[in-house]
Amino acid sequence: MKKQLYTSLFICTSLTCFAQKNYSILNYGAKSSLSYSNTTAIQKTIDAAAKNGGRVIIPAGNFLTGPLVLKSGVELHLNNDAVLLGSTQRLEYGQEGNALISAVDQHHIAITGNGVIDGQGRDLVENVLLLLRQGKLHDREWLLKRPGEKSRPMIISFKKCSQVKMTGITIKNSASWVQSYNECNGVLIDSMKVQSTAYWNNDGIDIVDSKNVKILNSYFNAADDAICLKSEITGGSCENIQVENCTLRSSASGFKLGTGSVGGFKNISVKNLTVFDTYRSAIALETVDGADLQDINISHVTGKNVGNAIFIRLGHRNKDSKYSTLRNVLIDDVKCEVPAGKPDIGYPMEGPPPRVPPHNLVPASIVGLPGHAVQNVTLQNIEIVYGGGAKKQVAFIHPGSLSKIPENAAGYPEFTMFGELPSWGLYVRHAEGIKITNFKCSLEQDDFRPALVFDDVDGLDLKKVALPKSVALPAVIYQGVTHLSATELAIPAGAAAVMIKDK
Repeated sequence: MKKQLYTSLFICTSLTCFAQKNYSILNYGAKSSLSYSNTTAIQKTIDAAAKNGGRVIIPAGNFLTGPLVLKSGVELHLNNDAVLLGSTQRLEYGQEGNALISAVDQHHIAITGNGVIDGQGRDLVENVLLLLRQGKLHDREWLLKRPGEKSRPMIISFKKCSQVKMTGITIKNSASWVQSYNECNGVLIDSMKVQSTAYWNNDGIDIVDSKNVKILNSYFNAADDAICLKSEITGGSCENIQVENCTLRSSASGFKLGTGSVGGFKNISVKNLTVFDTYRSAIALETVDGADLQDINISHVTGKNVGNAIFIRLGHRNKDSKYSTLRNVLIDDVKCEVPAGKPDIGYPMEGPPPRVPPHNLVPASIVGLPGHAVQNVTLQNIEIVYGGGAKKQVAFIHPGSLSKIPENAAGYPEFTMFGELPSWGLYVRHAEGIKITNFKCSLEQDDFRPALVFDDVDGLDLKKVALPKSVALPAVIYQGVTHLSATELAIPAGAAAVMIKDK
């Protein structure tokens, strides 16, 4: 695989990018109170600062507000001990559920400082439920599952904005997605803390069809995916994205590309992540709606107490004939612990029960579709410790019956989507150009399954693969594998790999 070149980003990182006249919200009628609405006062301050550019100051104190609109040239700055509280009255957000802070087609906007933005999401949802029962709010999804996303406002929503800066702030307790950056260009997220497990759909951050984005030195604890990149429009894409030095906790996945995957993902660089207590995958790369996913470089990831280490999936849930592509992925230096128990147990919003029948621990996986292979994926310097303890009474796939594993082409992509898998360490199916180098997986308790299974793989290069002494036989299974190279394998004596034919 060719060495990736990361495009340098031009993003305003200094306060000199913004006019520095200060506008205190106190001068426009704002009051520190848990009951007084400051919506009008704060919006007046933003409007005044927008005339020539300037900084809107939220001083120390508690300031309750409804939805605000940020404008070009304005920096919203939260001083130490400043708390901006979102209204818990749903009707203040309008029928469409406007975000607490929004901007559309604006440039050079920022939210900075060491203060807190608290969406008060749990209380807001309680008001939503009250209004639904009273017939004052209408929602088709409510009685089927829970109030829909339009009924539950997010905290920050920026669309088609450029030169966006978000530094230092803490964001907490959203009723839905915490923050979304749609079709933006030039976004800097630095030293942000997100603490949002108040309700469902609490993605820590969503980058949607945006370009030239940096997410640095930040912490995300979310009820849904921690950092999620999406592509939701035809012709759109997430490009030139850099994620570094972040800590993630999620009742879904840690770092994820997808599920929304219509346009594309290109030139994504991720390094130095710590993922902990995460229900699904530490790393999930998913393209299932026709998107082209390519040139992804992920390195230096530590997963502690996660449900799955690596999940790479090319699917086809879109209704037209366009198939996704997934190619040129490098994942390097990953150390993960996958326990036998539920990793997020005890958190306010735990991951949902599996959509599939009972299954044993799920291996790392790379899975495409027949005729639509995942291409050119390299896993190197990978170490995964599994809890083991699998039982045939829970589920069992005979090694000679690999074709019985469902393709599930249109299924929601997640690591449990195939039910029981025939291996415990790594499962690769419908792939081309796969390189596995310096790959070590081990068990805390025995597992009756083979460690590695490769099914329908053209071009497989295994080098320095290490398996535990207690590995079950056969240790490695190849089916439909062509152009195989396997060297320096640390496999216990008598545990040789086998080539099988499907029954």
